Amino acid sequence: MQQVGSSTTDNFPLHHLNSSDCGSETSAEPRKSKARAQKESADLSRMRPNVSFYVFYLLLLGLGVACMTCVCYWITQWQGGFAWDGTHQQFNWHPALMVTGLVVFYGYGAVLYRVPLTWGQNKLPWKLLHATLMLLALLLSIMGLCAVFGFHYAKNIPNVYSLHSWIGIAATALFALQWVVGAVAFLLPCSPTSLRKLLKPAHVWLGGSILSLSIMACISGINEKLFFALKGGANSSAAYSSLPPEAVFANSLGVLIVAFGLVVLLILSIRRWQRPESMPAEVVYSPLHQDDN
Repeated sequence: MQQVGSSTTDNFPLHHLNSSDCGSETSAEPRKSKARAQKESADLSRMRPNVSFYVFYLLLLGLGVACMTCVCYWITQWQGGFAWDGTHQQFNWHPALMVTGLVVFYGYGAVLYRVPLTWGQNKLPWKLLHATLMLLALLLSIMGLCAVFGFHYAKNIPNVYSLHSWIGIAATALFALQWVVGAVAFLLPCSPTSLRKLLKPAHVWLGGSILSLSIMACISGINEKLFFALKGGANSSAAYSSLPPEAVFANSLGVLIVAFGLVVLLILSIRRWQRPESMPAEVVYSPLHQDDN
């Protein structure tokens, strides 16, 4: 009889198990609800910085449009408009192109990776868009330099003698170097990952430095232009020191440019707005000759 009892107990070992160990629905439901609550809380915590980001991002977009609109209005209202014939109207392309390219488009491209909508997608298309915006900004900046150099050569005016010109040329040269190195290191599939990790901190730091130099060049350029244009006397309606409407408007343009740059640097400096290093939805791209492998 004892053997029968022991064999019966050994043949049915499940009576030793707890109901919670069997994965019953009653014990699993509280876990699921708790996990769901934690996920919703995490989603809300991620949503709050996203909302604050978009507030500053929309502010940045508005400031950029305001800068481009104001510089064009300044040129057409007080400086005689635009032309490309070696006259003063050719010079007018210089401030318009430099503000548009070296400041506004550059700032838009710099904060592209901070947009949360780009985080859950393949990074390669956004890399290409970033490079395209930066290339467009660089080309506009080079055209702005060509405009002022062409005007100076036509009027036999010396070149590169002011601090404004030194800062502007330095910013454009560093920008060109930054774009070439960035395209080679971050766009070419054959570039090693170790090189990208090595260059990324320098790429980010130099990007902010170029923007700072660009803002300094634009501010000093506006000030220099007003000193030349508003000398007072018979050939001018009022002197710069009397603060005529053109001076007020151009100074306000400078304030807008500074505000635009500060918002860009703010967005770049907040760590919780940075794109995560790796996203599950990203697709790793490889050179064409490795596709078959």
